[in-house]
Amino acid sequence: MTIRSVFRSLIAVVVLATGTANVSTYAQQPVLIPSPPQVSASSYLLMDPKSGRIIMEENTHERLPPASLTKMMTAYIVERELDENRLQMSDLVTVSVKAWQTGGSRTFIQEGTQVTVEDLLKGVIIQSGNDASVALAEHIAGTEEAFAEVMNQQALLLGMRDTSFMNATGLPHPEQYSTAFDMALLAAAIIYDYPENYPLYAEKHFTYNNIRQPNRNALLWRDPSVDGLKTGHTEEAGYCLVASANRDDTRFVAVVMGTSSPEARAREVQKMLNYGFRYYETAKVFSGSDELVEGRVWGGASDQLSLGIAEDLYLTIPRDSRSKLESVVEVDSVIHAPLSAGDELGTVKVTLGGEPLAELPLLALETVPEGGFFKRIMDSVKLFFFQLFN
Repeated sequence: MTIRSVFRSLIAVVVLATGTANVSTYAQQPVLIPSPPQVSASSYLLMDPKSGRIIMEENTHERLPPASLTKMMTAYIVERELDENRLQMSDLVTVSVKAWQTGGSRTFIQEGTQVTVEDLLKGVIIQSGNDASVALAEHIAGTEEAFAEVMNQQALLLGMRDTSFMNATGLPHPEQYSTAFDMALLAAAIIYDYPENYPLYAEKHFTYNNIRQPNRNALLWRDPSVDGLKTGHTEEAGYCLVASANRDDTRFVAVVMGTSSPEARAREVQKMLNYGFRYYETAKVFSGSDELVEGRVWGGASDQLSLGIAEDLYLTIPRDSRSKLESVVEVDSVIHAPLSAGDELGTVKVTLGGEPLAELPLLALETVPEGGFFKRIMDSVKLFFFQLFN
């Protein structure tokens, strides 16, 4: 029996009498989970991007040089431009002298040639091409400096409060920094905002100008559940990696910054992912905009009102503990019309073993206008006797 089926069977009987419904209560058994493994990195984080829960972390908000993790934001802005039809994959970008001369990892585009947005985006994501990053930045914003302003504006919109971008590549700059937490937010945005482009992050090779280069994310070869995202390295930043994996409808994002080698960053991220999937899973508890309960409306054109939550509720819980979830819905004891969709009329609480996991407002899912004069008079009389006996 699902939480939803228990909820529907109990709520109609309980809510009018008490204003509160207890849902799906089971005998509690302790969940035994060991401490997270030790991770050798300056900063690290393991997060469930659907629920936002952080499973393990260290120095999560420490500002560090992001190296080529910066290109995740470069690619995100390109994907946003594509989504808003200001850019097409087939558009041709003229390669400037600056883009051609940019050092470090390269896609090997040539000055004065025209390259499609698609090839440049693959160069950024798969090959970590600095030249491709600059070419796209100049094409979108005119200059790389102007593009960096857009990057910072977008970072704030995503909640990346401890990030400052000064270029599109991640090449060292004293005022360029980010955090493991901010990079996890960016990874989640890439995965869920533009899912049509996310498969690019899983591609293992890309050939341009007859030069075939591998994706530097070694986990793409080692773990079939890993499907992105990005590596980074400079002498100042050390070896960095943001990776995501999906197993059985549970996804985790892992971030390490400041590890000692390419092998170390892959090893430490794999360690974190294995721990997450071994002991945790993502549970969809309720669906947004679905009716969770009906409320009695007084003085309205309708006597009943559908109540629910605004968005899907995902929780990260210990593996195999779904049956131990407890949900409580508290509905306002008296609901008067008129009502608008979105009005708050109670709360939804979810706990596991007595520990609070979520508390959300219970919302009206529809509009209920005020009833006519005689309807309001009759409901006033009914409400008087209802409150008298309850």
